[in-house]
Amino acid sequence: MNTIIGRVTKNAEINTLANDRKVVNFSIATNESYKTKGGERKEQTTYFNCSYWISSNVAKILTVGALVELSGRVSSRAWIGKDGEIKSGLNFHTSKIKLHNGGQKMAENAPVSHNEVSQSEEDSELPF
Repeated sequence: MNTIIGRVTKNAEINTLANDRKVVNFSIATNESYKTKGGERKEQTTYFNCSYWISSNVAKILTVGALVELSGRVSSRAWIGKDGEIKSGLNFHTSKIKLHNGGQKMAENAPVSHNEVSQSEEDSELPF
């Protein structure tokens, strides 16, 4: 199981499949900084398309800018776009969501059980 922390870049959308099963789709960006051999500080952003199958209620709090910690597994995919170019992307199959940075205020407006989302006061130490 992997854990990633990042900000939501696209509001969550609920998609209903043919068998009436619902999936929540959203995207996040993670940031990592490092120093090059020359001592220059670089910042690298990685984008993930995320899916969450456990409950669609969580979509209410997965809005642009929300800081989340996700547990799950990573997969990659490649495809040919409409323009004929080869595209690729990272997917994160989410099994647990932890909301950071103002989560209490956001969760008050969205009734979500504590099993689906938990808040943290540790956001002041995160680099985002």
